[in-house]
This record gives sequence, C-alpha cells and structure tokens, in this order.
Amino acid sequence: MNKEQDNANNRLDIPVKNIKVERPDPVQEYKPRDQIYVRKVTGFFQQLRQKMNFFFLGLFAVLPWLTYNGEQAILLDIANQRFTFWGLTLWPQDLTLLAWLFIVSAFLLFFVTTFLGRVWCGYLCPQTVWTFIFIWFEEKIEGTANQRKKLDSQKLNANKLWRKTLKHSCWLFFSLLTSLTFVGYFAPVEQVFINFFTFNSSFVIVSVVLFFALCTYGNAGWMREIMCLHMCPYARFQSAMFDKDTLTVSYDYNRGETRGPRSRKQDPKELGLGDCIDCNLCVQVCPTGIDIRNGLQYECINCGACVDACDSVMEKMKYDKGLIRYTTEHELEGKKVHLIRSKLVGYAVVLLVMTSLLIWEITHRVPVSLDIIRDRTELAKENFNGDIENVYTLKVLNKSQTDNTYRLSVKGIENIQWHGPKEVTVKAASVQMLPMSLSVDPYELEEYMTDIIFVIELISDEDEVSLEHESRFFDKR
Repeated sequence: MNKEQDNANNRLDIPVKNIKVERPDPVQEYKPRDQIYVRKVTGFFQQLRQKMNFFFLGLFAVLPWLTYNGEQAILLDIANQRFTFWGLTLWPQDLTLLAWLFIVSAFLLFFVTTFLGRVWCGYLCPQTVWTFIFIWFEEKIEGTANQRKKLDSQKLNANKLWRKTLKHSCWLFFSLLTSLTFVGYFAPVEQVFINFFTFNSSFVIVSVVLFFALCTYGNAGWMREIMCLHMCPYARFQSAMFDKDTLTVSYDYNRGETRGPRSRKQDPKELGLGDCIDCNLCVQVCPTGIDIRNGLQYECINCGACVDACDSVMEKMKYDKGLIRYTTEHELEGKKVHLIRSKLVGYAVVLLVMTSLLIWEITHRVPVSLDIIRDRTELAKENFNGDIENVYTLKVLNKSQTDNTYRLSVKGIENIQWHGPKEVTVKAASVQMLPMSLSVDPYELEEYMTDIIFVIELISDEDEVSLEHESRFFDKR
C-alpha cells in the first residue's frame, strides 16, 4: 500500500491539450521583388571586369571567323557528326575526349571556386557579361539609375516612348548578333550571316537563331539576377565548396559597426560609430540587389562592385580602404589564413591527373577508325567453289586533315581468302565504305564461329599507323 502511495506521489502529470495542425501549402508562389536599378560605379575591380568582359566577348565574336588550313578553325558540325578544333577533328568515336574535357573543366571550376570564390560568376559568366552590356545600353539611352527609375514611373509620353523603343531595339539587335555568332560555331559562320541577311537561310537555321536571340534578350534584358538567384544550379552548390579560407567579397563588421551617418570632420570613435556611414551605396551598385553587410550570401556573385563603391566612400571620408574587400573568414576573425589546404590540394591533384590523361589521350589518338558491318541477310553462304563465304562492309574513317591510303588485311584463320580491294584511299576528315567478303575452305573451320582480326595500316613513309578490329567468321551449318 505504501509502495503504491509512493508511486502516486512520484507520478509526473503532463497536461494534454489539442494541437491544431495546419497543413502547409505545398506550392509557394514566387513573388518577384522590385526591379533593381543598378547604379554605375567605377574603380579597380570594375575596370578589371570590363577589360576581361571585353576580351572574352571579342574572343567569342572572333573565334568562329578564324580559319586553319583553309577551313573554319572551330566548327561543331552536328549535322555531319564531327567537331573541329584547329585541325583536330573529333568524331562520335572520340566522344570520350569531350567527356574528359568536361570533367577537367568541372574540376577547374571547383578548384577556382575553392580558392577564389565565385569569380567565374562575377567576371566570366555569360549571364553576367551580357547583363552588364545591356545595362550599359540602358545607361547610355535612359540615363543614371535614378533617371531610369524616374522614367519608368512616368506615364507614357514621347520622351519615354523613343527611349524605350531605342533601348529595346539595341537589345534585340545585339541579341541577334549574339545568336548568329553562337550558331556560327555549329555551322559555317560566313554562310550563316550571309544567308540570314539575304533571306536564304533554312527554316531550321532561322528558328534556332531566333530562339537563341529571344533567350539572350530575355535573360540579359529581363531575367537578369533571377537567373543567378533561382535558375542557376551553380549558385546553390557552390557553397559546399567554400571554406573559411575561400576568398570572397566580405564586409569587415569589426571595423564597420556600429553604422551611422556623420560628417567628415567628426571622429567616429567619439560618436561610438564604426567606419560604415550607412550610405547604402554598396546595395545600390549590386547587380543582384543584396546587402553585403548582412554576411556571406549565395546571391553574391563576387563582381566587386560593392568593393569599388565602398572604397570610393572611404577615400572621400579619409578612412582606410577595405571596409568591404576580397578576404577570407579566417582573416576577418583575426586567425591565420591557410592558402594551401587539403581540399585545394585534392582538387589540384585530380585536375593535374585528369589534364595529363586528356593530353595523353589526344597525343596518342589513332588518326583512323575502322568499323565492321556484317551482311544482315545471312551470316554465311557457300560460294561456287564450295568455300564458306562471309560478306562485310568496312567503314574506314580518316580522322586526319590529309588524304591517306590504307592497306587492309585479316588474320585469325589459315588460308583465308580476301575478295575485294586491299587498299583504299580516303579523303581528309571523311568516311569511305568498302564492300568485301572473306571465304574459307570448310575443312579449315573447326568451330561454328571463329574469331578473326581486321588490320588497317597507313601507307606512308613518315608515320606508322595501324589499327586492329575484332570480328567473327561464321560457318554455314
């Protein structure tokens, strides 16, 4: 009895109440924020970005017009299933090389991101480059950020109409040139431009050109930061490659806080303020509209616009520059910065190994390919001599940039007879189909199926090139 009373005294009573369960809405409507009017800023990093943008934009425009050995130097000819890079022609059989190239490019991006942060986004990404070009058109036609904002708030009038018409016309024309140049990488660029402007292009070419022109116009003119914030996967997974020693655009909160306005003559320490005068200029120049003072954010593309803007303010206030700067988290915390670290070394080693393998694959690439196509009507037949005959079609692909003559042979069965030409001349970067047949005395065949090897050799006094291709010879049973 006493034991039951002790248990009752030690019992913990937990109040029970009904909890209202609200079912969350699985679909959240995207609500775009106000339009961003990017303010123009000048400085070291913006000059660097503009020079890099100009260089790579010029490279993009010039490359398809360059020639090598009388042919377009870079041509990704999908219709004829061959990619040409400065005399190196890649065929569907060489897609492993393209796979290696993509892998090397990916690890190079990982290495650069771990070391320098999102410099690709800020300085080299086509979305950023074309967006700033479109903003340049805006500034020249509609004026500064405040003037553009004021113009958009006005009702439609003659001034607004001609400025908007001219701006969008420039956008569309530049988008069209971009699209034509891009398509020029996949088709002869001279024909693309001439046929398009003389209205002789095919329906496919016109459709592709207009599609990419509209994509360029929409992405750089209207989508802009939305592409970076909501559609680009790199913005989402790049944070996984960051560490506390990654170089990023950061705000020095220890130096900048507490924020507040003041005159140049006032001492911020006497006012209990930091170096940040809370002018919001760093927000006004940001192409994605973020406040870098809120810390590291995935929206930041490391373009350095806020760095130049803040440095200009610090210079006017006669403060030290670098309140916003390219730095690391460890440096902001006053800790030692490790430039060489395990993750970075790992990426570097993998990048070095894969680059070496890619170079080895290219340098040891056999400039000829041989495919064996069997007669599909019957595997074997008996000819007029009583021998067993198999019919083949040899597909010889000359991957080099010169016409070559090849010698063909077969091995694997004693006294096998070759019916058809044993030498074939194939033009540069082309395919030659060669019908032929093999026959064997049935007494030479011990099994229903015998392995044989076709051999192709380059007839040349300079290079020794040979390739073997395994096939089968069937008996008639």
